[in-house]
Amino acid sequence: MADLDQTDAPIELDRVIIRFAGDSGDGMQLTGDRFTSASAVFGNDLATLPEFPAEIRAPAGTLAGVSAFQVHISDHEITTPGDAPNVLVAMNPAALRSELHLMADGSTIIVNTDAFDERNLTKAGYDASPLTDGSLARHTVYEVPMTSLTKDAVAPLGVKPRDAERSKNFFALGLISWMYTRPSEPTLAWIDEKFGSKPQVAAANRAAFTTGHAFGETAELFEHAYSIRPATVPAGTYTNITGNTALAWGLVAAGQLAKLPVFLGSYPITPASDILHELSKHKSFGIRTLQAEDEIAGIGSALGAAFGGHLGVTTTSGPGIALKSETMGLAVSLELPLVIIDVQRGGPSTGLPTKTEQADLLQAMYGRHGECPMPIVAAYTPANCFDAAIEAARIALKFRTPVLLLSDGYLANGSEPWRLPEVSDLPDISVAFATEANHVDAEGNEEFWPYLRDPQTLARPWAVPGTPGLEHRIGGIEKQDGSGNISYDPANHEHMVHLRAEKVAGIATDIPPVEVHGDVDDAELLVVGWGSTWGAIDGAANRCRARGHKVAYAHLVHLNPFPSNLGEVLRRYPRVVVPELNLGQLSRLIRAEYLVDAHTVTKVQGLPFTAGELEAAFLKELGA
Repeated sequence: MADLDQTDAPIELDRVIIRFAGDSGDGMQLTGDRFTSASAVFGNDLATLPEFPAEIRAPAGTLAGVSAFQVHISDHEITTPGDAPNVLVAMNPAALRSELHLMADGSTIIVNTDAFDERNLTKAGYDASPLTDGSLARHTVYEVPMTSLTKDAVAPLGVKPRDAERSKNFFALGLISWMYTRPSEPTLAWIDEKFGSKPQVAAANRAAFTTGHAFGETAELFEHAYSIRPATVPAGTYTNITGNTALAWGLVAAGQLAKLPVFLGSYPITPASDILHELSKHKSFGIRTLQAEDEIAGIGSALGAAFGGHLGVTTTSGPGIALKSETMGLAVSLELPLVIIDVQRGGPSTGLPTKTEQADLLQAMYGRHGECPMPIVAAYTPANCFDAAIEAARIALKFRTPVLLLSDGYLANGSEPWRLPEVSDLPDISVAFATEANHVDAEGNEEFWPYLRDPQTLARPWAVPGTPGLEHRIGGIEKQDGSGNISYDPANHEHMVHLRAEKVAGIATDIPPVEVHGDVDDAELLVVGWGSTWGAIDGAANRCRARGHKVAYAHLVHLNPFPSNLGEVLRRYPRVVVPELNLGQLSRLIRAEYLVDAHTVTKVQGLPFTAGELEAAFLKELGA
């Protein structure tokens, strides 16, 4: 291998996909996150895919304990974390064995050779070392003793060997930062801020990072470094954001736009817990959070807050939605604004708690007792989670209804650059509380009827408890239309059922029509998606179009009710295909509602689609 001439400029690439993998205690998520942040500061477009082990602490060195983080950076707009990594950083044999199947021929693998001892090889299921048996011959392999080099670097600091070993992820980060010419300053500044209260730890991590960087520069092991220019993006202030953080910030913004305090009642559950953690930091914006003792208490407290005039919110994942279903029915009956966020994960039951899935759509649509319709909004990128939170709150407040907001594990933990919006561009979603009587009884006395409706939205008035003269009773038993008195009259019950359904159906006039992209006028195939499939669909459709095929695609944000023009759009094209991370739930709804022959592309592996997978599926559908 030729020595690197340090006077040579780095080789320019238009993009690269890097995957960090190691034991769950090796800090791979932090390493990937820091590399991503440095790339965001540099100005690259990016998309990430963190992957966590399902067990909280699987035995060290085993396949079950492998934690991985994939990041795709580029000098142009991208929508996915990439199909196949160009570079794998493997911190131990289990990481190599677990991730090797993703690597294409000719890709680069950087291994921590210190971890490839007999004990770790046996744990990973290797009979012989892959570094010597020729099994990696199709790849470019760089062997780096990261652990020992890190220990040597931090030894003068007086750090104990066991503690020194924990800094090896920063050695790997320094090495990759040199290899792809990432700026060092953001990472070093972050180390000082993060570990400022522990000077020895901060010093060790700084030493490990700078040693890794210097190793790449001086070891004469690598042929050259690489660079990826900043992407061309609209002017503005950007930050790197995950879906869960964007959801939390969207709820903060919704409270400000609605001029209401926000209350979150939530029970921690993977992968939704970060929303609770983030919102708890923002008390200055009128945010109040309660870590409830269970899922039922979480939504009950949020519904109580809504009754008291707050923007009530509760967060969970699929199993928690099942537990919240009775109180969701109560919210439908009370006709109060409430936002229920479901960050979907693999199921059923505990299923795959750290993996992504889109299998809660039918549960969101029908998973309650009785005729119990609820609007459904679905976010489609990490950054879009901000807008989806505001939209869910807008609908809940305007129509006095609980709203289900669907995200998933891929969106929750994935990240991308996000341009901070201008406050003036955000919608006014403020509401007016009832302040005076709205009905005159037979004796001419003024009184408040809690179920008199706005003729346009069918929303009932929202009266804060304690408002003089507006005392009223609400509950789960069927009530009489208008007065809200308990009613067992069969005709009234049917009338109320129809009213609640009509109110939700009427939201279709208040949401934008579905937009079609690509070959709008003459496509051979229409791809319909929802949620986190957007990036892979966009990439795959554009690849098919580059091959000369006519492909259009439409992505749904509002899933109940559907946009008013969806039926017309579906009937416009000869073939319709619906990619989903489930067994075809949206396609069932579309086929039932519009009687179109919508075909399904499914995947339920706990992983998002790649653009390559969908490209192959679309070409097959086209007969190509």
